[in-house]
Amino acid sequence: MAIGELSGYQMGQATRDAFGDALAALGDEFPALVTVDGDVGNSTRTEPFALKYPERGFNVGIAESNMVSVAGGLAGAGKIPVVASFACFLLNNAFDQIRMSVAFPNQNVKLVGTHAGISIGEDGPSQMGIEDVALACSMPGVAVMVPADAVTAKKATRAMVEHQGPTYLRLGRPNVPALYDDSVDFQIGKSITLKEGSDATIIANGLMVSIAADAAKILSDEGINVRVIDMHTVKPIDREAVVSAAKETGCIVVAEEHLHHGGLGSAVAQVVSEEHPVPMGYVNVGDCYAESGDPMGLLEKYGLTAEKIASTVKAVKAR
Repeated sequence: MAIGELSGYQMGQATRDAFGDALAALGDEFPALVTVDGDVGNSTRTEPFALKYPERGFNVGIAESNMVSVAGGLAGAGKIPVVASFACFLLNNAFDQIRMSVAFPNQNVKLVGTHAGISIGEDGPSQMGIEDVALACSMPGVAVMVPADAVTAKKATRAMVEHQGPTYLRLGRPNVPALYDDSVDFQIGKSITLKEGSDATIIANGLMVSIAADAAKILSDEGINVRVIDMHTVKPIDREAVVSAAKETGCIVVAEEHLHHGGLGSAVAQVVSEEHPVPMGYVNVGDCYAESGDPMGLLEKYGLTAEKIASTVKAVKAR
């Protein structure tokens, strides 16, 4: 069964494709916008921008650390650099340069990590960015976004360009269901309630939002009315939405395509423990690296499914 099928959503673009379209469309409006690429612009989708504005597209080759340092220098010169690579190459390979050339000096650099999560499939664990959100969130001043569909990926692209300061935008490879139309209100730090509910809350981001919607349909058929929150911004997190969910629904399950530690689940748990403790559960990759395989098969094997979310909600409610 396709992701989003239970909840009636049609398949749409991959978030990386939507990002590429949005970036190319912003070039005239933001003349200081430039791209810095590590020889994978055809995959990260910065290539359309670089072809449209060849004097504003910089390919530094397969040298992610240098790529980030170049972007920091461009930001220091007044440009708005969008530096893109696979999430694991960008955050893991170039973490020190991001820390020292972007986060510490608070440079206006836009970090974009594509091919995030285990859903890149056959490329295998060496190319699966599953620590990236934790790494990005660990650095002071960096806003971290994980859009769930093409519409919010396009809006997140504009939001990061307009935002003053460093950002990290996490994008995926596979096509994902179209959850929203163009009227959706996207703001950094402000979540979107995809579905109202009073019996429990599922908080998710990225690919897992549509899977959470399917879980809510499973639970609805069993008489359990679940709220689904698209927490597209992990940092700064929408504390008000988390606290309201805790107070109004009594328990929370967090679903993300990331390692168990340091991602969305950790961010939500911090708020819940500080403001209004309630039972919580987590659906994520766990504390392990995945393997090469079919994307849907990997999601199934590692429990990133609607059925797993639904069973976790029921277990948390029963505590």
